[in-house]
Amino acid sequence: VQLQASGGGLVQTGGSLRLFCAASGRTFSRYSMAWFRQPPGKEREFVASITWSGTTTEYVDSVKGRFTISRDNARNAGYLQMNSLKPEDTAVYFCALSRYSGGASSLEDMDYWGKGTLVTVSS
Repeated sequence: VQLQASGGGLVQTGGSLRLFCAASGRTFSRYSMAWFRQPPGKEREFVASITWSGTTTEYVDSVKGRFTISRDNARNAGYLQMNSLKPEDTAVYFCALSRYSGGASSLEDMDYWGKGTLVTVSS
Protein backbone atom coordinates (compact mmCIF):
# COMPACT_ATOMS: atom_id res chain seq x y z
CA VAL A 1 0.00 0.00 0.00
CA GLN A 2 1.24 3.45 -0.87
CA LEU A 3 -0.10 6.59 0.77
CA GLN A 4 0.03 10.22 -0.22
CA ALA A 5 -1.16 13.05 1.97
CA SER A 6 -2.17 16.41 0.54
CA GLY A 7 -4.22 19.47 1.38
CA GLY A 8 -1.83 21.33 3.60
CA GLY A 9 -1.11 25.01 3.28
CA LEU A 10 -0.95 28.35 5.02
CA VAL A 11 -4.00 29.45 6.99
CA GLN A 12 -4.75 32.10 9.57
CA THR A 13 -5.67 31.35 13.16
CA GLY A 14 -9.28 30.21 13.31
CA GLY A 15 -9.26 28.97 9.74
CA SER A 16 -9.91 25.51 8.34
CA LEU A 17 -8.16 22.98 6.16
CA ARG A 18 -9.09 19.53 4.95
CA LEU A 19 -6.30 17.03 4.54
CA PHE A 20 -6.62 14.18 2.10
CA CYS A 21 -4.91 10.80 2.17
CA ALA A 22 -4.94 8.77 -1.03
CA ALA A 23 -4.14 5.07 -0.81
CA SER A 24 -3.17 2.71 -3.57
CA GLY A 25 -4.01 -0.99 -3.55
CA ARG A 26 -7.13 -2.96 -2.83
CA THR A 27 -6.51 -3.66 0.84
CA PHE A 28 -7.10 -0.17 2.24
CA SER A 29 -10.27 -1.24 4.03
CA ARG A 30 -8.42 -3.90 6.01
CA TYR A 31 -6.47 -1.32 7.94
CA SER A 32 -7.25 1.30 10.50
CA MET A 33 -6.01 4.74 9.56
CA ALA A 34 -4.36 7.43 11.59
CA TRP A 35 -3.04 10.94 11.24
CA PHE A 36 0.15 12.03 12.97
CA ARG A 37 1.94 15.35 12.96
CA GLN A 38 5.45 16.57 13.53
CA PRO A 39 5.81 20.18 14.70
CA PRO A 40 9.04 21.99 13.87
CA GLY A 41 11.86 20.68 16.03
CA LYS A 42 9.65 18.18 17.81
CA GLU A 43 8.87 14.49 17.61
CA ARG A 44 6.05 13.00 15.60
CA GLU A 45 2.83 12.73 17.59
CA PHE A 46 -0.54 11.08 17.28
CA VAL A 47 -3.49 13.22 16.17
CA ALA A 48 -6.42 10.95 15.32
CA SER A 49 -7.34 7.43 14.28
CA ILE A 50 -10.31 5.63 12.74
CA THR A 51 -11.17 1.96 12.60
CA TRP A 52 -11.34 0.02 9.35
CA SER A 53 -15.13 0.41 9.26
CA GLY A 54 -15.09 4.07 10.18
CA THR A 55 -17.37 3.52 13.15
CA THR A 56 -14.94 4.42 15.91
CA THR A 57 -12.56 7.35 16.13
CA GLU A 58 -9.99 8.55 18.63
CA TYR A 59 -8.36 11.96 19.05
CA VAL A 60 -5.58 13.51 21.04
CA ASP A 61 -7.07 15.87 23.60
CA SER A 62 -5.64 19.01 21.99
CA VAL A 63 -7.72 18.56 18.81
CA LYS A 64 -10.96 17.16 20.21
CA GLY A 65 -13.93 19.18 19.03
CA ARG A 66 -11.88 20.85 16.28
CA PHE A 67 -10.65 18.00 14.07
CA THR A 68 -12.65 15.21 12.44
CA ILE A 69 -11.16 12.09 10.90
CA SER A 70 -13.10 10.14 8.29
CA ARG A 71 -12.57 7.64 5.50
CA ASP A 72 -14.17 6.40 2.30
CA ASN A 73 -13.17 2.80 1.68
CA ALA A 74 -14.81 2.76 -1.74
CA ARG A 75 -12.47 5.55 -2.80
CA ASN A 76 -9.40 4.32 -0.87
CA ALA A 77 -9.32 7.71 0.80
CA GLY A 78 -9.00 9.23 4.22
CA TYR A 79 -9.59 12.75 5.45
CA LEU A 80 -8.80 15.05 8.32
CA GLN A 81 -11.06 18.08 8.62
CA MET A 82 -9.33 20.70 10.75
CA ASN A 83 -11.33 23.64 12.06
CA SER A 84 -10.51 26.47 14.45
CA LEU A 85 -6.84 26.06 13.70
CA LYS A 86 -4.27 27.41 16.11
CA PRO A 87 -0.59 28.30 15.63
CA GLU A 88 0.32 25.24 17.72
CA ASP A 89 -1.26 23.06 15.04
CA THR A 90 1.58 24.03 12.71
CA ALA A 91 3.31 20.81 11.67
CA VAL A 92 3.92 18.35 8.90
CA TYR A 93 0.94 16.01 8.88
CA PHE A 94 1.25 12.32 7.95
CA CYS A 95 -1.36 9.67 7.27
CA ALA A 96 -0.64 6.07 8.19
CA LEU A 97 -2.26 2.65 8.12
CA SER A 98 -2.15 0.01 10.84
CA ARG A 99 -2.78 -3.71 10.65
CA TYR A 100 -4.70 -3.29 13.91
CA SER A 101 -8.03 -2.71 12.21
CA GLY A 102 -9.66 -1.78 15.52
CA GLY A 103 -7.53 1.31 15.75
CA ALA A 104 -4.02 2.22 16.83
CA SER A 105 -2.29 5.36 18.01
CA SER A 106 1.35 4.41 18.44
CA LEU A 107 4.07 5.06 15.89
CA GLU A 108 5.31 1.51 16.17
CA ASP A 109 1.86 0.10 15.34
CA MET A 110 1.77 1.73 11.92
CA ASP A 111 2.63 -0.39 8.90
CA TYR A 112 2.48 2.17 6.11
CA TRP A 113 3.29 5.86 6.03
CA GLY A 114 2.67 8.51 3.48
CA LYS A 115 4.80 11.54 2.78
CA GLY A 116 3.67 14.45 4.86
CA THR A 117 1.90 17.64 4.00
CA LEU A 118 2.82 20.91 5.70
CA VAL A 119 0.22 22.88 7.62
CA THR A 120 1.18 26.36 8.75
CA VAL A 121 -1.13 28.40 10.94
CA SER A 122 -0.25 32.06 11.23
CA SER A 123 -1.10 34.10 14.31
